[in-house]
Amino acid sequence: MTKLEEFKQFVSSLDPKDVRKLTEWMEEYNAELWDRQIEADAKAGKLDKLISAGRKEIAAGKLRPL
Repeated sequence: MTKLEEFKQFVSSLDPKDVRKLTEWMEEYNAELWDRQIEADAKAGKLDKLISAGRKEIAAGKLRPL
């Protein structure tokens, strides 16, 4: 049995209240992972083309307020 299968089995045995708490924690954890990935990508220059394109659109007056 894989760790994921064990985890699924464990989660299915939890009280619904604890499942909700786990879900909240997982959402926060996933957001942290996403933030770390964006930071790493930005430091590595992987977002430079997107930033440049956005700046060009701003300079050309092509953006609309949200």
